[in-house]
Amino acid sequence: MMPVVIAVLGLFLGLFLQKREGFQTALAIKWTNFYLLNIVLPALALLYIPQIKAEWALLIPISAAWFTFILSWIIFASLGKLLNWDRSLTGCLIIVAGLANTSFLGFPIVEGLYGKEGMPIALLIDQGGSFLLVSSLSIIVGSLYSHERGKLSSIPLKIITFPPFGFLMGTLVMSILEIPTPEFLMPLLKLIGRTMAPLALFAIGLKFSLDFESLKSKYFWYGMGYRLILAPFLVWLLYRNFLSTEDLTFKVTVLESAMAPMITGSIVAINFNLRPKLATLLAGLGIPIAAFSVLAWYYLLK
Repeated sequence: MMPVVIAVLGLFLGLFLQKREGFQTALAIKWTNFYLLNIVLPALALLYIPQIKAEWALLIPISAAWFTFILSWIIFASLGKLLNWDRSLTGCLIIVAGLANTSFLGFPIVEGLYGKEGMPIALLIDQGGSFLLVSSLSIIVGSLYSHERGKLSSIPLKIITFPPFGFLMGTLVMSILEIPTPEFLMPLLKLIGRTMAPLALFAIGLKFSLDFESLKSKYFWYGMGYRLILAPFLVWLLYRNFLSTEDLTFKVTVLESAMAPMITGSIVAINFNLRPKLATLLAGLGIPIAAFSVLAWYYLLK
């Protein structure tokens, strides 16, 4: 519970400092985002990914995160073309609505509702699904949609040289070859990893501004509607063909798919300048709104 309290305090600190006269908000956002993307994500990749062992039985819950992200890409890219949205709006919705907050929000909720028995499933979905996605496909989407059409030649190099992606590829090789992360690095990696949630919420707080016009935005509700309603509904509809609806794995998989937009996903969108205000609003307001929708899903699953 204490990590959640500290993370929430990070949000309020960001909200407080953005109003302080003389505080260099833009510089603070820049360096916080740099630290999260270039230090924390690589550290978490080295901490978690080599521990994942490829087994067919593990692919079912992991695949739900990949399914909902790819579906988000298909839906919002199609809507963007059909309705002539600008590329930054399309990219923002693909990334932020496509990624669920399966760790900071998901872990305490799953443990609270299903006990410690649900935690290995939640951890698997987060590490093999959400974390891999935010370090790979979200970077590709961000690179694609932050460029104007006809200016895509630099994208492959940009993706390859992005530190989280490079570390992800390296740790995937370690996982396949069963090379463990050196034990002496583990305490440092864990320490860095613990800074993810409070600093991510701090960055959200620095940019967060709520007004009624923002809440009226149909794009905000498109993103929230997909993340909290459509994505878990489609996971429920599809995955009951592979798992028993009474199975804990099924329930945790659906519930994790119903979590609010991933904070780190919004940081990636902001880093690529994909509608930063919308990305901030989806991640910031998504958490309190999801408190109600997740509870509804929990009772529906019972």
